[in-house]
Order: sequence, then structure tokens, then C-alpha cells
Amino acid sequence: MLTKTIKDNIIEKYKTHTNDTGSASVQIALLTKEVEMLTQHLRDHKKDFSSRRGLVKKVSRRRRLLKFLRQDDRGQFEKIIKKLELRRPAESMAVEEDIKQEEAARLAEAEELIAAELLKNPKTVN
Repeated sequence: MLTKTIKDNIIEKYKTHTNDTGSASVQIALLTKEVEMLTQHLRDHKKDFSSRRGLVKKVSRRRRLLKFLRQDDRGQFEKIIKKLELRRPAESMAVEEDIKQEEAARLAEAEELIAAELLKNPKTVN
């Protein structure tokens, strides 16, 4: 469980406006700290299954909040992922791979068009 000082420090660091205590970014940051603490506890106490259940619930809640933030505010999502050093959700990585492939295909198509144009009009090359 987080102490008040730790919680206040996290809220201060991740708040989006002056009175912010419950935005998705703050909740994700708080859950991340709790997950880190529970993970450390479970390394020492391998048979503590009640805490393991709590850890799974917190990770699931954080995942749902990240999904919401990704749909609601992509810039804030990217910022919080980078700041907390979290891995990207699989869907997000798949979408980015698709975007990269589409960009590569468009670039290759543009290069082919330029090459074809140069073959038609070699005088335009300087």
C-alpha cells in the first residue's frame, strides 16, 4: 500500500491540471507504483496468493485505463508510456507496424513513379 507522501509525489508529478487527483494519467501512475511494490513483495513471498490476486487485478485495471487513454488522448498515452517506461499494448504495436508497412509501400510506389518519369524524360535530371 502506498503511503500518503509517495501518493502525493506521484499525483504532483503526473497531474494534468492544478486540482487533478483522478485523471487516467494519475491513476495509471499510481497503479504502476502499486504493481512495482506488489511485484517486489511477491519475489520475497512466493506463496502469498492473495497478494498475487491483487496484483493481477491492479494490472488489469491499469491495462483498461491505458486502453481508455489510448482511445481518448493519444498524445497523453504516448507521454505516460514513455515516462513510466511501460511496454506498449499488443494492439498498439500491431497498428504501428501496419502504419510503417503502409508508409514503406507508399515510399516504394513514389520511387517507382519517379524512376518511370526519369526514364520517360531523361533531360529533367540535373
